[in-house]
Amino acid sequence: MTYDCAIIGGGPAGLNAALVLGRARRTVALFDNNQPRNAVTHASHGFLTRDGITPTEFRRIAYEEVLRYPSVEHHSPKVTDIRKLHDGFEIITDRDEPIQSRKLLIATGLKEILPDIPGLADLYGKSLFYCPYCDGWELKDQPLIVLSENPSVYHMAKLLYNWSRDLVICTNGRSVLTVEQKQILASRNIIVSEQTVTAFHGSEGKLRQVEFTDGSRIDITGGFVTPQWLPQAAFQELGFETTELGGIVTDGMGKSMVPGLFAAGEATSGAPSHLIVSAAAGSVAAVGINMELMEEDFSS
Repeated sequence: MTYDCAIIGGGPAGLNAALVLGRARRTVALFDNNQPRNAVTHASHGFLTRDGITPTEFRRIAYEEVLRYPSVEHHSPKVTDIRKLHDGFEIITDRDEPIQSRKLLIATGLKEILPDIPGLADLYGKSLFYCPYCDGWELKDQPLIVLSENPSVYHMAKLLYNWSRDLVICTNGRSVLTVEQKQILASRNIIVSEQTVTAFHGSEGKLRQVEFTDGSRIDITGGFVTPQWLPQAAFQELGFETTELGGIVTDGMGKSMVPGLFAAGEATSGAPSHLIVSAAAGSVAAVGINMELMEEDFSS
């Protein structure tokens, strides 16, 4: 059997694309080995009718809805290779026989690499986060730290000021802020530290203190950290163009320069995006895929 579309990735983009294609009566092989990036997150926010839902519950509801459509199949093995054929694609996994499809949607998202600081991993997703829009409300009016080695830390400081006026900005040993930026932050009583953080202290997911190289500690109950973002699965042997951040270059309907290859969600941006934005991108790409299949069917 050759599927109409194979979808690599079962995040919001891939799942929403599967839903739209299933409703269009397209045969879909959805590859998802249940390794979501947001597994550590206690709740997801900003998605209308699903605000505060846990990632596990979101996936459960999503799969319940998607698999109502008999033409959509869930494949749990990990995809190890994808080969471009003259009339489609061949997907190879670590367990199953190769599967062929006419179209391919890459919706694998990103993986995050956190700074190697003791205590950070245990607190991440509980009292330390990366997205103020996702978790700023829960940390409002608390003493917060912003840890980033990037110049974008200035933007993050200004953004978080609307949730809390008790902020410590830490560049972790880097000099990424200008003198003028430091003066502006200081005028709003925002503390700037260029020391390296040596440890985060807390228990049961609750941050209590941040320790610096000089041995000093400050009392902090939450904060935001900037991870390094990398593509979850490259598959660059397919020959697509990438952005500076490693995302797949596509048009407005999710179509790449490789015939039959589409991408959606974080796989196109190379940067993290909101749940609702990724889901919408999956829907748009699914429409693009269905339109392309329709034109091919009528021209054959």
